Amino acid sequence: MTANVLNKTPYLRTTRDFPDEAEKLSQEVDKTYLDIASAVNLRTIGIYSSNKPVVTGESWFYFKNQKQQSLRQIYNLTSLASFNHGLQFNSIANFSKITGTLFDGTNYYPLPYVSPTATDCIGLSVTSTQVVITAGGTAPTFSRALIILEWLSNV
Repeated sequence: MTANVLNKTPYLRTTRDFPDEAEKLSQEVDKTYLDIASAVNLRTIGIYSSNKPVVTGESWFYFKNQKQQSLRQIYNLTSLASFNHGLQFNSIANFSKITGTLFDGTNYYPLPYVSPTATDCIGLSVTSTQVVITAGGTAPTFSRALIILEWLSNV
């Protein structure tokens, strides 16, 4: 493993000896709290909201090695029509994920859906105002779909 890895110690120790002396115990408890807080803050947050964006817990360092948080929002669909995403597009530095699933009543498909038959494919793209779904002429029809957008915020 290289010595230049960013997250060398994201895991918590499973054992710790706490001293009996009050001052040393206080110092050890402080260190323990910092270890726990740091490890908890490095996790990915598993909250998916359709009402408003949520912080994903991911840290991105792609621009001038400055930390940026990513945000996530989901959209439930019942048709392949493009829809307004309601995001403040000028506050988005980049999208990290544009994905989803659809269900045709029998099978689930990933989005974007790539098929060996080109006319079965379904694509996703995001404009400044809408999520655009582009389907081939023989793409699966579906009863419901879930779109997930994750982006890096400039805020």
